[in-house]
Amino acid sequence: MRIAMIQMPVTKDKEANLKYACEKVREAAQRGAELAVLPEMFQCPYTAEYFKRFAEEEGEHSWKTMSACAAENRIGLVAGSMPEACCGKIYNTAYVFDETGKQIGKHRKMHLFDIDIKGGQYFKESDTFTPGDDVTTFAFKGITFGLCICFDFRFPELSRLMMLKGAQVTIVPAAFNMTTGPLHWETMFRQRAVDEQIFTVGVAPARDVDGVYVSYGNSIACDPMGRILVRAEEKPCMLYVDLDMAEVGNTRQQLPLVIGRRTDLYMTKEIGKK
Repeated sequence: MRIAMIQMPVTKDKEANLKYACEKVREAAQRGAELAVLPEMFQCPYTAEYFKRFAEEEGEHSWKTMSACAAENRIGLVAGSMPEACCGKIYNTAYVFDETGKQIGKHRKMHLFDIDIKGGQYFKESDTFTPGDDVTTFAFKGITFGLCICFDFRFPELSRLMMLKGAQVTIVPAAFNMTTGPLHWETMFRQRAVDEQIFTVGVAPARDVDGVYVSYGNSIACDPMGRILVRAEEKPCMLYVDLDMAEVGNTRQQLPLVIGRRTDLYMTKEIGKK
């Protein structure tokens, strides 16, 4: 499957962001991609003020625009993430559409980005967002994908659960910052690929040093052996990666980590106790 990774700038103009995203999805379809992926908060600046201002319910304008974009271009679309309003709460939500515009997946960010790094980044998503509760996979063209958002990917248990639900590829719309990005971004995508013997695909916003939030960029895709297939720098760009699902089975056969798991011990032994 050919996947298009859209590393795009995000402005304070929601309509401009949606228009730009649709233009790039159209370009991806024209270049033979079957699935396009947008970054975390692709239609909204990454700050609490805009989370509240740009939040919409499922089925409203941004959702309709992305659904129509997928259908018009006959392409699958992971619509990054956007602030979703529901029942008086706001979620950081990724929607997935098939080539007819039908929603085939939805993930609400489970682990909220609450950090305070001395001399570095401070941010508290939980001041605005409510966490989701679902381990998310979706099927598209015979392939099972895992889906999580940014900080979710730091928790190895979630990647393992997605793999156990059949995920061959994990898609991660994300927006790492300039403190943790250089340290952890590449390492995490390579290591999650190795641990679960899957493809990993991370798509970030382009870097805007004058923006309200400075993204690391560096969208990336890795194969089940942890090799980097493609990687961006910081500027707006389109990446294309061709994934051969046979590599998942071949890797697991040659290096039998999945079948070699000792769940009889993991689930019954308490660490530090006999």
